[in-house]
Amino acid sequence: MRTHTTLPSPVGDLTVVAESGSLVRLSMGGPKGGVDAGGLGRRDDRGLAAAVKQLEEYFRGSRTTFELSLAPEGNSFQHRVWELLMQIPYGQTRSYGDLARALGDVTLSQAVGAANGRNPIAIVVPCHRVIGTDGSLVGYAGGLERKRFLLALEESAETRAGRLF
Repeated sequence: MRTHTTLPSPVGDLTVVAESGSLVRLSMGGPKGGVDAGGLGRRDDRGLAAAVKQLEEYFRGSRTTFELSLAPEGNSFQHRVWELLMQIPYGQTRSYGDLARALGDVTLSQAVGAANGRNPIAIVVPCHRVIGTDGSLVGYAGGLERKRFLLALEESAETRAGRLF
């Protein structure tokens, strides 16, 4: 059974959706803000308390990794890309080309970008950490202002001085 909750955040309302105890979606915007209302399930604020708590800690800067059960819906290639996203350390970025090389084929950059754009669990599966080869901010389903905010939240004082974005 699917359940959902919404929570305010510095990047706007977030909608968290779980099924059988695992996160299946984390979207920016409330239920009317781009989330398929038919796929939310019933509202359950208490059952998603761990996800809410960890997201609040992340936005306060006291959490750098998430400890949540995830079950994103996608094909096998998308799952491979999303696994790579989970390996990008907090405060660091990778390019689409870096991820394609990690998959063993540099020509997969566009496919990596498409899979990145279909990531259903924003923030927790950190698709915002993927940037252009030249270090520029490119593509983010939540918008480049949100991406810029998330990257700034994660950067250290040392990297802040030399930021490209």
